[in-house]
Amino acid sequence: MTALITGGAASGKSEYAEGLLCSLCEGEKLYLATMLAQDGECRARVLRHRRQRAGKGFSTLECPVGLQSLIIPAGSSVLLECLGNLAANELYAPGGSGDGALEAVCTGLRRLSGTANNLVIVSNEVFGAGEQDPETRRYQHLLGEINRYAASLCDFVAEVVCGIVLIHKGAGI
Repeated sequence: MTALITGGAASGKSEYAEGLLCSLCEGEKLYLATMLAQDGECRARVLRHRRQRAGKGFSTLECPVGLQSLIIPAGSSVLLECLGNLAANELYAPGGSGDGALEAVCTGLRRLSGTANNLVIVSNEVFGAGEQDPETRRYQHLLGEINRYAASLCDFVAEVVCGIVLIHKGAGI
């Protein structure tokens, strides 16, 4: 089973994604963490998410860039969180792919979906009205392309809005 869970900030998407993977797999689960915790706010978010996963059988692997080169055991159950951070890191962070970010992330997603038995991918909805600067539009376009590609790989696609799950593809789980 491959699933994409999207939503805005603090929508409940992470909690839903974790619950979904736990319902698919009772054993060991791999959490691929993409956030570069560079400030206090990011570190607090990482800590909150770790507490949320405690006791659920997750092993954490930091993967802020280089998903396309990651090797996981065949048949793994994986939670990848999140494409928004991964896209930004590949585009802007040292060691990222820069202009090759789309290819790097999509190659990584394709490889993961072919190797993992269960893959739940979390992404952000960062699109909104109003005027944005060129770099923000560049990032939004990149994430939009990545989200579309991820959805094409998935059996199940849902959006979480205010804690409510809206299913866009596949049967409810």
